[in-house]
Amino acid sequence: MDVQESVNQFIKDSKRVLKVARKPDLPEYIDLAKISAMGVAIVGVIGFVIVLLGSLIGI
Repeated sequence: MDVQESVNQFIKDSKRVLKVARKPDLPEYIDLAKISAMGVAIVGVIGFVIVLLGSLIGI
């Protein structure tokens, strides 16, 4: 498969994905926002605990 065929295949696949893709409705969007916020909070808490332990140990 040469470069031209690869590009054509990529364009074909991209068009197919865009045809199937849809805009999320409000409840789905709210669920995604909640999950993302929980992930950010968890990472923040883990980082805070690591910094807190580091300062307690004296690193």
